[in-house]
Amino acid sequence: MDIQENKSTLNVVPRNDDKIKKIWKTALILLAITAAEFVMAFTMPRGIILYVLFMALTIWKAKYIMMEFMHLGDEVKPLIYSILVPIAFLFWLIIVLIKEGSDIFSLRWF
Repeated sequence: MDIQENKSTLNVVPRNDDKIKKIWKTALILLAITAAEFVMAFTMPRGIILYVLFMALTIWKAKYIMMEFMHLGDEVKPLIYSILVPIAFLFWLIIVLIKEGSDIFSLRWF
């Protein structure tokens, strides 16, 4: 009966403190933005200003998530702009739709 030797080895990579600091920094930035949204939700009156602030902070969080967790920050600038520019137009579209909807509502009922 042959005894089979296990020749696989485990390569242990040392801990990279810079990457860990970067992850914590990103997590703290996302936490701060989320906390700001939470405070605004319970302190500010409902209205267009609150909704615009929420959309802006949500896009800011999405940017951080794309740059850090999806590793888009390490890519070339045209690729980044090809993703961020359509998001900016989408943001503009939402603001315009809210504004036009409120104008049509005010013309319809008054």
